[in-house]
Amino acid sequence: MALIVQKYGGSSVADAESIKRVAKRIAEAKRAGDDVVVVVSAMGDTTDELIDLAQQVTPLPPSREMDILLTAGERISMSLLAMAISNLGVEAQSFTGQQAGVITDEVHGKARIIDVSPSRIRTALDEGAVAIVAGFQGVTQHTNDVTTLGRGGSDTTAVALAAALGADVCEIYTDVDGVFTADPRIVPSARKIERISYDEMLEMAASGAKVLMLRCVEYARRYGVPVHVRSSFSGHDGTLVCDPTDPEGAAPMEQPIISGVAHDRSEAKITIVDVPDVPGKAAKIFEVVAASGANLDMIVQNVSAASTGRTDISFTLPADDGSIAIAALTAHQPEIGYTSLQYDDTIGKLSLIGAGMKSHPGVSARLFAALSEAGINIEMISTSEIRISVVTRADQLDEAVRVVHTAFELDSTDEQAVVYGGTGR
Repeated sequence: MALIVQKYGGSSVADAESIKRVAKRIAEAKRAGDDVVVVVSAMGDTTDELIDLAQQVTPLPPSREMDILLTAGERISMSLLAMAISNLGVEAQSFTGQQAGVITDEVHGKARIIDVSPSRIRTALDEGAVAIVAGFQGVTQHTNDVTTLGRGGSDTTAVALAAALGADVCEIYTDVDGVFTADPRIVPSARKIERISYDEMLEMAASGAKVLMLRCVEYARRYGVPVHVRSSFSGHDGTLVCDPTDPEGAAPMEQPIISGVAHDRSEAKITIVDVPDVPGKAAKIFEVVAASGANLDMIVQNVSAASTGRTDISFTLPADDGSIAIAALTAHQPEIGYTSLQYDDTIGKLSLIGAGMKSHPGVSARLFAALSEAGINIEMISTSEIRISVVTRADQLDEAVRVVHTAFELDSTDEQAVVYGGTGR
């Protein structure tokens, strides 16, 4: 008997028929003898629709009330799924994040899990029931205020529960058959990856691959939880995210030079023009940005102009953080001493990821040659041990992904990748 945690995304439970199909899969796993815990997202685009509704009421809804509103979506889907499973003759009990023991910090809208005490989940399993848990949500430790975990929070809920329960595997069910070498919506010839290391998956998630969220992968790596990415619309094996050795610690995973090409069109670029090139100015800039709560990604400083002793500093950040970063920098302009700010939200980031590139020269040359031949200009470059990221124009990003994918011979010669559901909203 295994203990399996399964997570189903919004497209997998988008309507009544989808919920019944998922319920059948869960019931089959339970009848096969496994203990099953299920984490579920809100139905379809429910979360986006609730956000739209709140903004029709007020342009600045209080974050505490937004969290209470948004958790309603998962409560609806968890109860309907429990009903559908019960209708198949398998006992099921649904639990909110609070009832499941998910304890978070006090940051509304993007709370972090600090502890999981799943005593009620264990009790339900001991009684022979399937436990259905609302993803994306928890409660604060001292005030019991409801919190949400941000985009991809249901993935993080599932991995955190799997770690707390000592589950054998955490299965993330989505609308594609696994992790692909590129987004199959952009590159239909993308190839499914059978197994990928935590580190490579972290880089892909951080670089914009939406199939798994960054915090989910971080949590899985920290606690050694094997994550199996699968489609709820098919019976295919999917992708296993795990340590570089197999679950028994035997043969090492084969490391291709490149695992995949990720992209991100949600970032913006801020350029601080004519910064005095003296010690302490860069430190002050990034202290101000950090204090605003904005998360930085890539940073580039130009060579100082000899005649003026001044330089430009550019950095990228999530476009959602752009306004608070601009406001903070504007407020501190006198002490920083820059001339002006430039804001650009029409950029795209492409990232090439692969643990094998550490020992293979020429990867950068091939990447830049492919982009050059396609007439795609590079505005910023950033690297890590297993990643190269470049910033291009947003309207050239899709073509950049396709040409780089082909240049590194990642295209599949078999049938095209299938995207089963989801609106991409």
